[in-house]
Amino acid sequence: MKAYRKHVRENTLAPVLLWWVSFLDGWLLLDGHCRAAAALAEGTQPACVELARVPDDANWRANAANVTEAYEERVARLSAHRAGPHIERQRQALEQNYADVLSTLPYDPATTAIFDHPGD
Repeated sequence: MKAYRKHVRENTLAPVLLWWVSFLDGWLLLDGHCRAAAALAEGTQPACVELARVPDDANWRANAANVTEAYEERVARLSAHRAGPHIERQRQALEQNYADVLSTLPYDPATTAIFDHPGD
C-alpha cells in the first residue's frame, strides 16, 4: 500500500478496471482494488478504465478498422523518420489521438447479458 500511495502522489498510478453491471446497478471493480484504496487514502479519485461491450455491428467494426489502419500508417511513417528531436512527442500525440478517436465510437450501454451455466 505504501508504494501505491507513493505512485498516487507522483501521479504514476495505473488505472483501475471497472465494469458496469446493470442488474447490480453498480460498478464491479475487476482489477486494482489496492490502487483504488491507495488513491482514496491520499484523498484523490483513482483513474479508471471501463470495460464496455461494443455493438455487434459491421459498420462499427469497419469504422474501428479504418481508424486503426490510419493510425498504423501514421506510426509506420513516423518510424521511418527515426531521426529528429520530436519523434517521441509525436508518437505520444498519435497514440493519444488514436485513443481519443476510438473512444468516440458508440458503445453499447445495454443491460448486462446473463448466460446459463452449461449443465444446469
